[in-house]
Amino acid sequence: MNQHRIFIAGGTGYMGTRLIAMLLQRGHEVCALARQGSAQKLPPGCAPIIGNALDKNSYAEHSRLADTFVHLVGVSHPNPSKAKQFRNIDLASVQNSVPAAVAAGIKHFVYVSVAHPAPIMQAYWQVRAECEELIRASGLNATILRPWYVLGPGHWWPYVLTPMYWLFERLPSTRDTARRLGQVTLKQMLYALTGAIENPSQGIRVLEVEQIRRANLNNGKMNK
Repeated sequence: MNQHRIFIAGGTGYMGTRLIAMLLQRGHEVCALARQGSAQKLPPGCAPIIGNALDKNSYAEHSRLADTFVHLVGVSHPNPSKAKQFRNIDLASVQNSVPAAVAAGIKHFVYVSVAHPAPIMQAYWQVRAECEELIRASGLNATILRPWYVLGPGHWWPYVLTPMYWLFERLPSTRDTARRLGQVTLKQMLYALTGAIENPSQGIRVLEVEQIRRANLNNGKMNK
């Protein structure tokens, strides 16, 4: 397994801290962007980079030391009332990170998007789709993950939807939508992210819900 130097934007969040811990355990070198006063949230062994995800000049030089850029920045607990924040944070952060990654010569860009199209949360998934287009247009080699609901500590409420998913995935009229907008676990996301990092794509690779569910780390390989 090749060791990677990884720069993570959004490393102090729900998924970021867990991903960093997994990457460090697997022998990778990780630095993560953190606001002033938030560096203590990062796992031991991760090098903090004090900066702002909305200002590429605050971290551009540090990202040059990495071969992989992982973008996890986004509005927490998204809901329809946060449409303005999606553009001001989710989109603006990608508008900064993509040119920074290009200038730094990043070999592989990893982005957590969201499953789409969807009949709900349109402002959310449309912004994420716009972010994907920025990544595609940049010429970067990139892996884009498209989860919908992520089940894990503190995120248990979507389990009440599980019986509905079971039914909708078996009805021909709703099967495709239910599978595209299905549930994944936090463990599956971490495996898919780590597997993507350890097996960089050439060009654009998109991991939909079904592929995320099947991700499994085995001696550094990602089986899908």
